[in-house]
Amino acid sequence: MATSDDEASAFRALADPTRRQILEDLRDGELAAGEIAARFTISAPSISRHLGVLKGAGLVTERRDGNRILYSLAEDRLATSIGRFLSSVCPEQIVLRHTKWRSATHEEGGTS
Repeated sequence: MATSDDEASAFRALADPTRRQILEDLRDGELAAGEIAARFTISAPSISRHLGVLKGAGLVTERRDGNRILYSLAEDRLATSIGRFLSSVCPEQIVLRHTKWRSATHEEGGTS
């Protein structure tokens, strides 16, 4: 049951467009909380709450560097949550994509 609770918290976190944008912003590496807040027109306390939701869902990690808090994307957790759901809902599509990707990789390798 813990796995479905974990997945539910990840999907609740992903339901908000601000949180999804934060995750996209973290794609290129860690950012300080202030740097994240500066990218939005909403208040810093609101961003802090969004970061708390993302952290609670395990989608971001944080570390302290002096008086700054740096946030990073927890890619494995995000991929696991979404992947598990997708594979249970549309397993045929996952297999087809994997097969197409593998075929494309072999074709590229064969032309070198």
